[in-house]
Amino acid sequence: LARDIAIPMDEVRIVTFPVPVSTVYVGNPVIADVTVIDSKRVFLLGKNFGTTNLVALDAEGNPTASERVTVYSRQGSMVTLHRGAAQTTYACAGARCEASPVPGDDNAPFDAVVGQRDKLGQQTARAAGASQ
Repeated sequence: LARDIAIPMDEVRIVTFPVPVSTVYVGNPVIADVTVIDSKRVFLLGKNFGTTNLVALDAEGNPTASERVTVYSRQGSMVTLHRGAAQTTYACAGARCEASPVPGDDNAPFDAVVGQRDKLGQQTARAAGASQ
């Protein structure tokens, strides 16, 4: 099975394989990543703009799927503010815009927003672990 999959950045799609698979590889995990649901389905996450591939193998190591994965910019209203050589990207909904860093943005705002997201993820993971 060979096909092309296009997915917006920061969104997931369910990829279904025609036969059970035991291993799924993504060529460049900086662009996309997979999480296995079961032997015939995975979640495919678009992480960064670009193109990579996804290969699935059966229990004997034979390829059962080879797919090109293209991740494109986020859907919706995006605004890029340029100040000299620096740029900052915002996602807008209605009258509100929030920083939404993408590769190529100025380091200071990019690092600040990504750092805040990482910290929130760590706090959420700790809270989830404490509730179990």
